[in-house]
Amino acid sequence: MTTEHKAALASGRAQGLAVRRYLEALERNRPRRGRRPSSDSLRKQLSEIEEKLQDADPLKRLHLVQQRKIVEARLASGEGGEDITELEDGFVEAAAEYGSRKGIDYSTWREIGVPVDVLRRAGIQKGASS
Repeated sequence: MTTEHKAALASGRAQGLAVRRYLEALERNRPRRGRRPSSDSLRKQLSEIEEKLQDADPLKRLHLVQQRKIVEARLASGEGGEDITELEDGFVEAAAEYGSRKGIDYSTWREIGVPVDVLRRAGIQKGASS
């Protein structure tokens, strides 16, 4: 295997990883259906769970502890959110060449949820074959 071939393989792996990480982050941060509870509402739920835990039997306690974990996770994700700027920058660098090599066009990127402005920054344009 030549040095150039090894470099091309490494570049392809790096591009694929950048694309995968960005798409996974998009999926994790995709808006969900329904109304989102406010932070105050989630905090109220936590305090209600804590009160119920004091008098709960072991089985009920099991369910309340799990419910508490879920509410805490929702509270944490709602307050900060994930910063995907670095992943987006990596995607922008890799996406055009990756898409061209794999035959992925603009409409496919859009269908999977990549925003128009990110595609524009990556040099992927509507109507042009990647």
